[in-house]
Amino acid sequence: MRLTLRAATAADRAALLEQFLGLHLYEQPLSGDRRTDLAGAAEALGEAERRVAGHGGHALVAEVDGAVIGHLFLSFERQAPCIVEDEYGHVAEFFVREPWRGQGIGRALLSEAERLARLRGVKRLMIGVLAGNHRAEALYRRHGFATYATELAKPLA
Repeated sequence: MRLTLRAATAADRAALLEQFLGLHLYEQPLSGDRRTDLAGAAEALGEAERRVAGHGGHALVAEVDGAVIGHLFLSFERQAPCIVEDEYGHVAEFFVREPWRGQGIGRALLSEAERLARLRGVKRLMIGVLAGNHRAEALYRRHGFATYATELAKPLA
């Protein structure tokens, strides 16, 4: 296996769209609120691209033998005024295709995000995980992430 991590290009759009849909399908049973249609994936991809572009971030893809098998979007966000550090890196839209999970692709993408954040000079990297996504949470913890805050939700319907 020859893994390449690189910046996403316009030529990757179809693969990214497919992966965004795959992410929504994976998360739907956990959250119950994901759009699982192609239009929803396209809107989410567009929003992620705007966020990366507007926040000096990076859209990365993982590629093996010319096939895109994963992605990670990294943006740089401003902290609330009460936080000492002014800026932090935020990992979002992180996905590895099922056949490639457990083979180090996710670790490689997270390591690259960390490298890029350090180059920017930020001192904190944040990532979110849905409750019940134990596999992803375990990966993040192995990579050095720890609980920072807990967000709770209450359905009002």
